[in-house]
Amino acid sequence: MNEAVRRAIGHQAVAKINGRPSGAIYSYEAGKYIHMSGGGSSAYDYDASAHISGSSSGFYHYGESAHVSLSTNGKSFQGYDYSSSHHFSGTVNGNSVQLYDYGEGRYFNYSV
Repeated sequence: MNEAVRRAIGHQAVAKINGRPSGAIYSYEAGKYIHMSGGGSSAYDYDASAHISGSSSGFYHYGESAHVSLSTNGKSFQGYDYSSSHHFSGTVNGNSVQLYDYGEGRYFNYSV
C-alpha cells in the first residue's frame, strides 16, 4: 500500500485506540510531519488534499480511492486495504504507531 494510506491507517488507529484524534502525524518513511485534522468519522489529509470518511469498521480515503477495514483490540489494530489487496497489523503505544504492511513485508513507524 502507499504512504498516504498507511499514514491514514496510523491516524485513524490512534483516534480509535487513544480516543482522541491528532492534529499531525510524523512519518519516519517520508521524514516529515503531515497535518491531518479530525479523526474517526471525518478527517482531512492536508498533504494529499483529501477527505477521509470513517465508520466503526474502517474508512475511505477519497484522495487515494482506498477503502480500508480497520479493527482494534486494546492497543493493537489490524485490517485490510482493498486498493492494494493487502493486510496490515500494528500497535499504538502512547504517541507511537508501528504498522506492519504485509504487501511490503516490513514495518513502518509514525508518531502523533
